[in-house]
Amino acid sequence: MDATVTTPFSTLIRTASHEQHTEAETSTFMSDLLGGRLGLDAYARYTEQLWFVYRALEDGAEALRGDPVAGPFVRPELMRTAALESDLTHLRGARWREGLEPLPATAAYADRVAACARTWPAGYIAHHYTRYLGDLSGGQIIRDRAERTWGFAHKGDGVRFYVFESIPNPASFKRGYRELLDAVDADELEKQRIVDECKRAFSLNTAVFRELGEVFPLSA
Repeated sequence: MDATVTTPFSTLIRTASHEQHTEAETSTFMSDLLGGRLGLDAYARYTEQLWFVYRALEDGAEALRGDPVAGPFVRPELMRTAALESDLTHLRGARWREGLEPLPATAAYADRVAACARTWPAGYIAHHYTRYLGDLSGGQIIRDRAERTWGFAHKGDGVRFYVFESIPNPASFKRGYRELLDAVDADELEKQRIVDECKRAFSLNTAVFRELGEVFPLSA
């Protein structure tokens, strides 16, 4: 029996991308950051890279609100750009935009997100899924570690990116999100393309971590 027929799409997309997801989560940079072995500058630089990716995600979202495939996923309570800008103001000061440029891997990641938003709504879903569900899950571990490591106020400035004030019950929200995935308006071939794009999204994220690790190597 064809597994794609019997397996819910939300399950398929999670299991098919597990290897790439694990690779991203266990990157040297993220392990060092969460282990408290890197300084606040590394955390701020990581936050800067997130801003470029989320700006691409959310600039592209507005045009997709009425799209039959991607439209149901465009939810205002998920939007992160304003929170990232608040965090960057706290971390870098009011003039944080001056001279700010993405790492090459970040630019490639943001460009791919923007391209999907413009030309392939189903592909946009893959990037939406990998980012926002990750923020609601593993992102909370990052928030907790950042608060303890650098003394940020609980859910305050510096970690607002990870605080979803309009989602009081993340577990319930994630269940509803998975239901949207299961109901996505796409045939089996298109669903497989979404899965492949999901894998690509994680790989693009891993490339950003790799370059951050080169910028912030641990001293021997």
